[in-house]
Amino acid sequence: ACDPTKLSRNELEAVSRRYMQEMIPFVGPKTDIMGPDMGTNEQVMAWFMDTYSVYQGYSVNEIVTGKPVSIGGTEGRRESTGRGVVYLIERAMDMLKMDPEKSTAIIQGFGNVGSVAALSLGLKSGVKIVGISDHTVALYNPKGIDVKAAELHVQKKGFLRAFDQGDRIAPNELLEQPCDILAPCAVDRVITEKNADKIKCRILAEGANGPTSPEADLHLNKRWDEVFVIPDILCNAGGVIVSYFEWVQGLQAFMWTETEVTDKLFRILEHSFSQVIKRAKRDKVSHRTAAMAIGVERVMKAKKMRGLFP
Repeated sequence: ACDPTKLSRNELEAVSRRYMQEMIPFVGPKTDIMGPDMGTNEQVMAWFMDTYSVYQGYSVNEIVTGKPVSIGGTEGRRESTGRGVVYLIERAMDMLKMDPEKSTAIIQGFGNVGSVAALSLGLKSGVKIVGISDHTVALYNPKGIDVKAAELHVQKKGFLRAFDQGDRIAPNELLEQPCDILAPCAVDRVITEKNADKIKCRILAEGANGPTSPEADLHLNKRWDEVFVIPDILCNAGGVIVSYFEWVQGLQAFMWTETEVTDKLFRILEHSFSQVIKRAKRDKVSHRTAAMAIGVERVMKAKKMRGLFP
C-alpha cells in the first residue's frame, strides 16, 4: 500500500500501470470494468486504459470509466456522485417541507463527492454550509462557510488544512454539531453506536460507502421520525449510474452532452427514490432495508428466470 499524495507523477504513473498490467487477466470491457475511487482520479484511469489497450493492440476505451473526456470519458462523470447526493437531499427536503434557504448543512469530506455536494447545496440550492472537513481539518462556523473560497483554496493548496473560515474542531465532533442536513461523504463507519444518538440533523445523506455502522443503524431506526436517512446504496449511486452511461458510450460510440447525462441521471434517481419511499411505507421498514430488499428481489427474479446450469 502507498499514499498516492506522497508520490511524484512519474511514481504514480509507474504504480498505476503496473497495477493494471497485473489486473489484465481479470478485467475486460464485457467481464469487469474499473472506475475511480479514493486515491485515484481521471489521470489514473487514463493510464489504466492506455496500459490495457497497449496489451490488446488497439484502444479499448470502455475498460475503465471516469477517464478524461478527451479519451472517451463522459461529461459530468466527476461531478455525478455529488450531484446525485444533492438531488436526493432536495427531494427529501421537498417531502419534509423544508425551506432550503432556512436550512443548514455539514459536509464531511471535500473530495469529488463532498466538494461538489457543498458547492451545489450552497450556491444553487441556497442551503447555508456550516461545516466542512477533509482528512487534514474539520471546520465549523454557524454563520456559514464560503464553499467557493474553500474550493479555490483546495485547488491551490491541495487540502483544507490552512483554510480559516471556521472553528477547528475534532472530526468526530463535527458530526455531532446541530444542522438540518448531515452528509458524510468521506470514509466508512464514521457514524457509530457511540455517536448515532448524538447527531442532530433532520436529513442524513450517506454520500460515502457505508458511513453508518450496522450497530449505529439500529439506533437510527429508532429515530426514524427524527432523522430521515438516505442510505448509501441509493444516495451515492450517481457515480456508478454515470459510469454505466460511460461504459455504454464506449461500447456503442455514443456522445452525450453533460445536460443529457445529468437529465438521465436525475430520472433514474427520481424513480429509485420513489420506489424506496413507497416500499418503506408499505412494509413499515427503514429506507435502507427497503432499498436492499428491492435490490435483492431484482437479483432473485433474474436468477430464478435463468435457472441453474449444469
